[in-house]
Amino acid sequence: MASFCLVTGGAGFIGSALVRALLARGDRVRVIDNFFSGKRENLAAVAADVEVIEGDIRDGGALGRALAGVELIFHEAAIASVPRSLADPVASHDVNATATLELLAAAKRAGARRLVYAASSSAYGDTPTLPKIETMRPAPLSPYAVSKLAAEHYCQVFAGAYGLETVCLRYFNVFGPHQDPTSEYAAVIPRFVTAALAGKGVTIFGDGTQSRDFCYIDNTVAANLAAAVAPEASGRVFNVACGVATTLNEVVRLVGDIVGRAVAVTYLPRRVGDVKHSLADITAAGDGLGYRAAIPFREGLERTIAWYAAKI
Repeated sequence: MASFCLVTGGAGFIGSALVRALLARGDRVRVIDNFFSGKRENLAAVAADVEVIEGDIRDGGALGRALAGVELIFHEAAIASVPRSLADPVASHDVNATATLELLAAAKRAGARRLVYAASSSAYGDTPTLPKIETMRPAPLSPYAVSKLAAEHYCQVFAGAYGLETVCLRYFNVFGPHQDPTSEYAAVIPRFVTAALAGKGVTIFGDGTQSRDFCYIDNTVAANLAAAVAPEASGRVFNVACGVATTLNEVVRLVGDIVGRAVAVTYLPRRVGDVKHSLADITAAGDGLGYRAAIPFREGLERTIAWYAAKI
């Protein structure tokens, strides 16, 4: 049955992918986005089918309009950058934690049924235990990680104390089409891919042996759709990833292999707040959401490179 959905940050990389998937299955979709990092072009293909409220989730009036009549909320809006949070921790907390609390309170008042929250694997920090499992004690290393974790706790409290269903999905290094490679804080895969396609080298902070559990965007979207309906999921936290670790050196090698030429690497000192290794245990998401990583890393990387190549 079709639902009326709100996607906060719906013009962003992950948010817009969710919007397209929700529309494709017949849902009614509204977006709230202040276009701080979201891009109108991400919604261009579905502009006629989605209602867009241009506004900040910290604006109570805009948030009230966005929530009117909504059943499901997918909360993607955030300042999603460790370096930016280190430069301005108060702003990151304001958007990622305080605004999420205000959204939860407003969602309860508006009568929404469930909120699916884009949590972060940064909550685990740099603890040596791998893979990361949801029951581990959090150890955030940056203001970004703290703010995302604080919002996660608020979601769980609203599920337990107020009866608003919430599900938290800890994303691990999502990548795919529509990801912005130009930002100072851009994720590594869009930077690597666009540089390789242009015949340029790439920069790695550290020695390149650091590893990540890269998750193609379609897997992340599938987890969100499952989290919106899973009957026993409210109040719970789930890792969303592929369960496979890949080093940055291996990513560069694979990108060069797919593009057809080796990619030169410049190594710079490791950045403060960066996690050395990240790998998810996705057993809970499989059991609780029926989630599986249907698209493995290499296939996702091939799709991503094809998309960026088509835009050149």
